[in-house]
Amino acid sequence: MTSSPAAPTRPTHPSNPSVARSWLLVPAATSAAVAAADTSTADIVVLDLEDGVRESDKDTARAIARARLQDGHRDWVRINDTTTPHWERDLEALTGLDTLAGVMLAKTESAEQVAATTARLGERIPIVAMIESAAGLEDARGIAHSPATLRLAFGSGDFRRDTGAGDDPVALAYARSRMVVVSRAARVDAPIDGPTHPGPDGDLRSGIAVGATAGMTGKLCLRAAHTDIINTALAPSPTDITLAEEVISRLGEDGAHIEDGSDRPKLERALRTRYLARTFGI
Repeated sequence: MTSSPAAPTRPTHPSNPSVARSWLLVPAATSAAVAAADTSTADIVVLDLEDGVRESDKDTARAIARARLQDGHRDWVRINDTTTPHWERDLEALTGLDTLAGVMLAKTESAEQVAATTARLGERIPIVAMIESAAGLEDARGIAHSPATLRLAFGSGDFRRDTGAGDDPVALAYARSRMVVVSRAARVDAPIDGPTHPGPDGDLRSGIAVGATAGMTGKLCLRAAHTDIINTALAPSPTDITLAEEVISRLGEDGAHIEDGSDRPKLERALRTRYLARTFGI
């Protein structure tokens, strides 16, 4: 009997999804596009069954995603929203696959939609809930508190279409800040920002900075070429790491040398910087 080929290894190890920086959305409609993602430096590759796939190609995309997972690849999949018949078909294709790493639930608008997805896939499958509408943002607190929710992600393009907001940091500041605050209140990891659409690298860096300033620690992207820039921008810099180690050395890992109230937050930030640097292999 011929065994299935081993899943290829990407140049960088997949990050812990709780802190992953770059989330590369890859349309699953062609095997070639999916295979090409294996050479990217994305922390997380997400096989897209939703907006990246034409209506006529949905069944093909589901078949490709399922075959890939059956071959031993451990991937995330973005599934269609619960109000469409495609959600049911996506779940049928993914149910029972041990290699399914997690799902990104498109256009999430309630905690009940997260729960319904978990009921079908099982509690072990983490969910990144995409907030892409006014209704979703209004119930973001409940969605973040849902037991299966790992993180929130900002579907900024659909959110703008739904609300009429412009593509301006000020116009979207409330949405980003609300997602950050409810995530923290629910004790889930910081949200993933929406993609910056193709343009000069300077535009991409500016777009990353907008989300990072709001407190977001990940970013969706549509091009493999963007992942290196995202990973670098959302990781501690060498200077950050050096300063963090100086603080830890001065105050002690256990805080034994803390002298005033400002030292504790400094130590916690420094330990977080060390953790991220080690997680990302810096």
